[in-house]
Amino acid sequence: MRVPLLDLQLQYQSLKPAVRAEVEAVMDSQQFILGPKVEAFEAAIRQYTGANHAVGVSSGTDALLAVLMALGIGPGDAVITSPYTFFATAGSIARVGAEPVFIDIDPGTYNISVEELDAYLVQACKRGRDGSLFSYSGKRLRAIMPVHLFGVCAPMDEILYLAAAHRLEIIEDAAQALGADYPSGSEVFRAGAMGDFGCFSFFPSKNLGAFGDAGMVVCRDESMAAKVRVLRNHGMEERYFHSMVGGNFRLDALQAAILHAKLPFLDGWSAARRANARFYREEFARRGLDNILTLPVEPYATTGAKNHHIYNQFVIRAPRRDELCGHLAKNEIGSAIYYPVPLHLQRCFSRLGYKAGDFPEAEKAALETLALPIYPELTQDQQRYVVDAIAGFYAGASSR
Repeated sequence: MRVPLLDLQLQYQSLKPAVRAEVEAVMDSQQFILGPKVEAFEAAIRQYTGANHAVGVSSGTDALLAVLMALGIGPGDAVITSPYTFFATAGSIARVGAEPVFIDIDPGTYNISVEELDAYLVQACKRGRDGSLFSYSGKRLRAIMPVHLFGVCAPMDEILYLAAAHRLEIIEDAAQALGADYPSGSEVFRAGAMGDFGCFSFFPSKNLGAFGDAGMVVCRDESMAAKVRVLRNHGMEERYFHSMVGGNFRLDALQAAILHAKLPFLDGWSAARRANARFYREEFARRGLDNILTLPVEPYATTGAKNHHIYNQFVIRAPRRDELCGHLAKNEIGSAIYYPVPLHLQRCFSRLGYKAGDFPEAEKAALETLALPIYPELTQDQQRYVVDAIAGFYAGASSR
């Protein structure tokens, strides 16, 4: 049996009529850059997330970059984030000339540790006469960029409190978490709509994926939304008159139309992913593998929040992870390692002075984690085959 990590062709079969109709409408209009299709999708994302404003951009990476540019963050500044995430998170900070400051992760959720964040802000930072915080290297701290990794929200109540206390902006990297719910008191908020800004990616492998690159910025403030709109179009308000230096960060009308057609299915897909996660738990327990593997945590499962986890990935911790990955590949089972080298140990960030051992939880996760197939169309027979293959691997290991 073959079990891919993701099967987009299978998903497309049920969507083909609706998607093709949207694509043909764009082709008939011959309006490919911005326009009504982009505006309609922006309005749909505003409604879906509960954000005040939404601005379509060319990718999740460009969403982060445009926000940093809108805030004027650059040389002499620093932004706090996680060392255990996709490269674009810290890469966007470095691209504007600012310094990424890494804080270790919570070993359960893989999101930024609020305890470590609090300790850093209180104990490691220097405070200027005006109350501003400065990193150890002397850069002015401007923002916190928490990542909602693998489809579950970071602890935003605590992060929002710390940001307010230290006068820092919050830029949510919600690239893997569109639709994820976060319970706060008696209310439930959506990923991306809690901080000052939220950034989404619609890379094809995301729960809501485009047919190429696409992204979205959501934010609270109208003036900042207007600034991002100008920045995404080369800093141009009136044609050929540039009030600032921006970039080509525009969302294509074709991608917006496709994403708008797919959006109504997203909550159903998220529910199917959670159902698949439950079935994995049952099968791993039945085979006694829950004593060997560490399964994903669901910190908000008992709060009543419907989309408490959207399982962009189903990530386990596994002894002899690399050997297991190879064993699954031999059995035609897709898996993936997110992420084999934490960001503080990447060669391009060596100038920051971090070393092995600085963030032990991120480093341990990089050595132990493995993502298994979790896509909505996955069948129970396929999941049993995955579990059986993993059971066979560890049974063989114990008999040596």
